[in-house]
Amino acid sequence: MSQLLQITIFLGASLLLVPLAKRFGIATVLGYLFTGILLGPSVLNIASDSAAIQGLADYGVILLMFIIGLELRPQRLWEMRKSIFLMGSLQVGMSAMILAVLAFLVWQQGIAASFVIGTALALSSTAFVLQLLAEKQQLNTTFGQQSFAVLLFQDIAAIPLLAIIPILAGTQSNHHGMAYFAAIVATFSGLFLFSRYMMRPFFRFVAKSGAHELITAVGLFIVLGVVTLMDVLGISMTLGAFLTGVLLADSEFRHELEASIAPFKGLLLGLFFMTVGMTTSLSLLVDKPALIIGSALILMLVKSMSLTAIARYLKYSWRNSLMLAVCLAQGGEFAFVILKVASSEKVITQVVSQPLTLIVTLSMVLTPIAYWLVSRWIIPLIDPEQAPVYDEIPDSHNPMIIAGFGRFGQTIARIAHLQHQPFTAIDSSIDKVDFVRNYGGTLYYGDVTQPDILRSAGIEHAKVFILAIDDIEDCMNVARHIRLNYPSLKLLVRARDRYHVHLLRDLGVQHIWRENYLSSLGMAYRALRELDISEADAYKSIELFRDYDEKLLLQQQHVYTDEQKVYETHRNALAELQHLFESDAQIRQEPTGVNLKRGLEQQRIDVTRDEHN
Repeated sequence: MSQLLQITIFLGASLLLVPLAKRFGIATVLGYLFTGILLGPSVLNIASDSAAIQGLADYGVILLMFIIGLELRPQRLWEMRKSIFLMGSLQVGMSAMILAVLAFLVWQQGIAASFVIGTALALSSTAFVLQLLAEKQQLNTTFGQQSFAVLLFQDIAAIPLLAIIPILAGTQSNHHGMAYFAAIVATFSGLFLFSRYMMRPFFRFVAKSGAHELITAVGLFIVLGVVTLMDVLGISMTLGAFLTGVLLADSEFRHELEASIAPFKGLLLGLFFMTVGMTTSLSLLVDKPALIIGSALILMLVKSMSLTAIARYLKYSWRNSLMLAVCLAQGGEFAFVILKVASSEKVITQVVSQPLTLIVTLSMVLTPIAYWLVSRWIIPLIDPEQAPVYDEIPDSHNPMIIAGFGRFGQTIARIAHLQHQPFTAIDSSIDKVDFVRNYGGTLYYGDVTQPDILRSAGIEHAKVFILAIDDIEDCMNVARHIRLNYPSLKLLVRARDRYHVHLLRDLGVQHIWRENYLSSLGMAYRALRELDISEADAYKSIELFRDYDEKLLLQQQHVYTDEQKVYETHRNALAELQHLFESDAQIRQEPTGVNLKRGLEQQRIDVTRDEHN
């Protein structure tokens, strides 16, 4: 089968199978692996010649190494140095040592082969773990950030391992000896000078030409040029691509390079994983299920126990330690790369490489199941999370109560503090409460939807109640309670959108501020001024829009539950606004006194107006 036909089949199958895998919550990496397994000799045998596309697929790994290099900015490494180099090195070192010993004793491998196997299996899947954490919305948690740091160290550790595999092979070539390392030092020094004095000026020259598509071409040219040079000199191509990325990590073109090369990297990596799936022999799972499944479980257990021990040693809680361990328990994409290179260099045999590839794949499949078991059943038993008790708020009779301490509520609290106006602030996020208290602030933990909390906050004595909570339903419940039981209390409410405004007005709430509305008006005013529109015209345009937008809100108040009528009023208002803009454009001059008065008023948008005024 020709290379073009096989690539076409692979891409067509991936367009169908990978989205289906994503729909069922399966990571993209596994989707590509399953596609390769399905099309390969183990199942349908539609495409069985992996060598036909292996050369092209290898460029996916090369571009992956370049992207990883781009991420390694010195400032970022310094900021995360403890998590990256301490926890990362401990995890890789401990896991690799245990797994290497098991490979030596159980798999009867030599020292060099055991070292490569242990280190390869110690690495986890960056793409898989980050996608899992993103889907669970836990990337910003403590264990999520630590997982990212460890994965970053693993990516770095994979580079020298790939570079020394030819040395471990003991081949009599330029892959070992002083000459080899001298060539590496000389090449890297030359690349550094080339990056500093030629590559970046050339990037600027291309960028100034206005042909932005050439940035992608320049990036690909540089990567492929360095890879070709490395191949000629007998140095690892992946090492060259990685170093090229590092040299450009603090370049002003880093983000544009990463964005333009990422699609090529994704597609070529997909081809690489599909070729791995093609070479995965499912017959091994049928013939030796105990060995494959048992080895996958042992791999996950070794890595989990190592990470849990390290995290506990570094004083992390049981919850964070166990979640970190289960997230990084699987083998990763670099295991496939390292095992392939080791097999081609004859460090390990194909007989060993095939079951190891299947074991890594199986560990990735089992990770979501293990994640669910640990988070749902094991952690509640070991570290039961006690529901925090709401604060007893002292009855200080402060004239202002702020319900919700997000960005909106914080701004109001800071301004009140500057004016020495006392207030009582309440929020239902215990993490936010603890954070504010750590910095000496006063914020009470409570649920403002509960009348008891409102009474203990002194609502009967308050003059102003700021309702700035996120949840629309909770906001409506609190507003309804206050309007019914404290009708004389001045209620100022933050609305999420226009629909929320309509709901609040139905309750009789008069003072409403739409979220981001005034900010967008202020930005629009600044944009008009930067476009050389006069202060008077810019201010007039903003105020004209605001007046008619509020008029539109009033018109839609009676019909907002009827979607068709809302659309009609919106369309009519836009037509009228367009007519007014065109009429206003014909007015070139106004009396000097009016212009002077507006010039004084135009220094800022009138933020004192709410939706009622």
